[in-house]
Amino acid sequence: MHLSQSDRTMSEVVVITGGSAGVGRAVAREFGRRQARVALIARESERLESAKREIEEMGGRALALPLDVADPDEVEQAAAEAERELGPIDIWINNAMATIFAPFAEITAAEFRRVTEVTYLGFVYGTMAALRRMRQRNRGTIVQVGSALAYRSIPLQSAYCGAKHGIVGFTDSLRCELIHDHSAIHVTMVHLPAMNTPQFSWCRTRLPNQPQPVPPIFEPEVAARAIYWAAHQRRRELYVGFPTSVAIYGQELAPGFADRHLGRTGYESQQTGEPVPPNRPDNLFEPVSGNWAAHGVFSSRAAASSPATWLERHRGAAGTVLAGLGLFALAAVRFRRS
Repeated sequence: MHLSQSDRTMSEVVVITGGSAGVGRAVAREFGRRQARVALIARESERLESAKREIEEMGGRALALPLDVADPDEVEQAAAEAERELGPIDIWINNAMATIFAPFAEITAAEFRRVTEVTYLGFVYGTMAALRRMRQRNRGTIVQVGSALAYRSIPLQSAYCGAKHGIVGFTDSLRCELIHDHSAIHVTMVHLPAMNTPQFSWCRTRLPNQPQPVPPIFEPEVAARAIYWAAHQRRRELYVGFPTSVAIYGQELAPGFADRHLGRTGYESQQTGEPVPPNRPDNLFEPVSGNWAAHGVFSSRAAASSPATWLERHRGAAGTVLAGLGLFALAAVRFRRS
């Protein structure tokens, strides 16, 4: 269905990869409740249609685009269809990911390549498709959904951590080029902590027990609010959750200590006490069907808010308050001494 010109001017156009479940699904809802026009990219058609219905029930418009982000031609075709059906793309959010939980020695070359193609090259291809259109208009925002693991790797996820590190390097290079070209296009990264998403129920694993996010865990809506905010600011990077800041700054200060700590604790902290069942689903090469949405199975342990993220978003106000409190404390001390 093609939209009229009046419809095209109602709200912004957003493309979200990995938009059918997990963080991507939560981000889609965040834009949908603001009546955005949202193109959703993922592999599983039924879940995409469910996400599309949610957005339209909130008053937005949605386009379901079932495809694999590891295929650059499909991503390019999806971008063209999104603009044809919804209008010029204002925001492109790269979020799709895949992972495998296993020691590096137990990962095959095909598995490592697949994680890299989705989690790293999927971002590259999405960025290419977005830029082809945004450069013509000299406007737009690209959001790369990163992770604390983009700076501080952990054991058992070498392919995923490598891909997230690669996204940081690629994005920094691209940002420099846009500055050189005096481009008004903005590229930002939003780095996430452990999230309660379905990935831990369907990712490939060779661990004896079920995978889990390293606590503390946050609900995907925490990430969605941060991603929406970052998409409308000019911030270079945004750290979501106190654990993300600890991981990133800790890596700068004491990487050797982090290596030893994670070598001792990283295996246990990424597994529950429940053994992996023999019929466990696996979405590495093929999508997993089912009524999955934003949340995973860890809601009883997941935080629905993050004061640290609020402070990160409001650095100026937080700094003013802290400075004021410091001056007040200093004045109080001097008064007591007088």
